Amino acid sequence: MRSVVETTRAVIARMPRLASEEVELAAAVGRVLAKDVTATRQLPGFDNSAMDGYAARSAALPGTFAVTQVVAAGDAPAATSEVVRIFTGAPMPAGLDTVVMQEDTQHDGDRIVLPASRIGENVRRAGEDIAVGECVLAAGTRIRPWHIGVLAALGVARVGVARAPRVALLATGDELVEVATQPKPGQLVNSSAYALAALVAECGGVPISLGIVRDDLAATREALSTTADVIITTGGVSVGDRDFVREALDELELYKVAMKPGKPFAFGRRGETPVFGLPGNPVSTLVAFELFVRPALLAMQGAAITERPRRAVTLPGGYRKPAGRAHYVRARVEGDVAHVHPKQGSAMLSSVLGTNALVEIAAELTEVAPGGTAPAILLELV
Repeated sequence: MRSVVETTRAVIARMPRLASEEVELAAAVGRVLAKDVTATRQLPGFDNSAMDGYAARSAALPGTFAVTQVVAAGDAPAATSEVVRIFTGAPMPAGLDTVVMQEDTQHDGDRIVLPASRIGENVRRAGEDIAVGECVLAAGTRIRPWHIGVLAALGVARVGVARAPRVALLATGDELVEVATQPKPGQLVNSSAYALAALVAECGGVPISLGIVRDDLAATREALSTTADVIITTGGVSVGDRDFVREALDELELYKVAMKPGKPFAFGRRGETPVFGLPGNPVSTLVAFELFVRPALLAMQGAAITERPRRAVTLPGGYRKPAGRAHYVRARVEGDVAHVHPKQGSAMLSSVLGTNALVEIAAELTEVAPGGTAPAILLELV
């Protein structure tokens, strides 16, 4: 069996790259930039005051001055050699080169007493934040909410991004029913479809539900003939008599991974469309998505970073397992300590509640001693 690293690399190498498109800035969050964004204007656009206080010529300080002018944010720049009252964000009058913050001043009747102040003190210079021609965001960057404000300030109304992958989701199994149906004994709610749709959307894709297909080879083949950039199936990839996904593929390129949960992972094609065959157990589905599908979808979009961040964590209670397969342990990471969920079965959905990381126990290990360390894949920034 391939390792997780080998499988991830093999999957990414087989994924096509998507074309680019332009979208409105407000719709760009989560999308991957198709080309560099270069500043065509500077920030700030003009010299302005960083404080409420008094603008003056540094060469004239210290001294006592009459103040007859006030400059506020939004006022047109003016030229003067006099001391002026100025507010945060207001343009610096030409001829003045420093701002004395109001807490450092004193009043002498109707005049203001200013101490010495250096050239440029409390002044934001034009272009000191972002200069014209500067590469603000590089191609391959996933646009985050905090990027949007910067792009708006630079006057970027539309951005070039990779087209969002259309991802068809197909659940297999006679036992499955939809979420609004009360399951009878022996039936299970198709919960993974909803989790996968959310995960696909989180990494920039457009989920398309194909519903549930029964355990039938012809029906599975027909369902896999849909038009999409990627197809994800759940269930039907193991070795049972009613597991038909692998047989329904035109080409099976990868099968089985030395990991737990998620060993019966399959990757192949129906026509030219990449198909990810995920295990049916819900936790196995989620772990396999995180390790293989998420990086692949981001790679399709040209993302520079396709992996979640990792952190070395301490396991207070340690962990034991047989050698041969890597284990991905659901845990809650707080600082550099991982609290392992007590229920680690691949059908134990409660193990994802409160989980913010997958702790990776390497295939060759049989034990992490109490207080030992292991790498954790952070599902959230913690």
